[in-house]
Amino acid sequence: MDESRLGGFVDIPGGGFMMGVDPVFPEEGPPRKVLVSPFQLQAHEVTNSQFAAFVADTGYVTEAERNGGSARFSESDTPEVFLSWWSLDAGATWRTPDGAGSDLEGRALHPVVHVTLNDAKAYAEWAGGRIPTEVEWEYAASLGLFDPMDPESGVRAPDGGMRANIWTGFFPVFNSRRDGFDGTAPVGCFEPGLTGAYDMIGNVWEWTDTPFAQAVPRFTIKGGSYLCSEDYCRRYRAAARESLEVDFSTAHIGFRIVRSKEGTDEPG
Repeated sequence: MDESRLGGFVDIPGGGFMMGVDPVFPEEGPPRKVLVSPFQLQAHEVTNSQFAAFVADTGYVTEAERNGGSARFSESDTPEVFLSWWSLDAGATWRTPDGAGSDLEGRALHPVVHVTLNDAKAYAEWAGGRIPTEVEWEYAASLGLFDPMDPESGVRAPDGGMRANIWTGFFPVFNSRRDGFDGTAPVGCFEPGLTGAYDMIGNVWEWTDTPFAQAVPRFTIKGGSYLCSEDYCRRYRAAARESLEVDFSTAHIGFRIVRSKEGTDEPG
């Protein structure tokens, strides 16, 4: 992505679409027709440099910094045990993404991580936007697909070339880095979707402002991340969804913001 486009938005026209198409997991369906008002979508995930400007201007302190760290992924000696992949690292924050002693050197254009939904909302308000609803997010991602008949066309081209930053290889034991990365990638390293937005699929999961399910105190995240793989979760699709508590953060969740178009109700 051209750095001159940093912080730019793309126009998403209003319309209708089928949400939850080709569900792989039960929580993704059933398919249903949804109408969406037009809105503007930030063309890329919010970067470390953008978040740093927010913090410098407001003095904001993230929940990970206040409440004892954030979750980090690491390769495990017992990969068959899901909980062994993740640990709460007291030194992991947006400023120190790999834990104590790490920093943002060379990562200005990487997506900010270790931010909660509350942190993301605070940034969005400062930046004059808001966090997208799940409907808005999935609609924009669906419009951006290179082949609307192929829900995985956002992650790979017909010739097998990579269109997104995901886990390639045998998860969680071996990452071949066929896409060029084994962690987050700078925003805009892969070709944009048909809407002009980058990294809607892969790189980091993105917060939405939509509860995941009734009676579940979690909010929905969309898009998959650099930890999504072909042989494990396959959540690098527009319809895929996961959830997290609003005050929790991880190394593979970030966000982007939207703005309502003038003359329309919000959210779309």
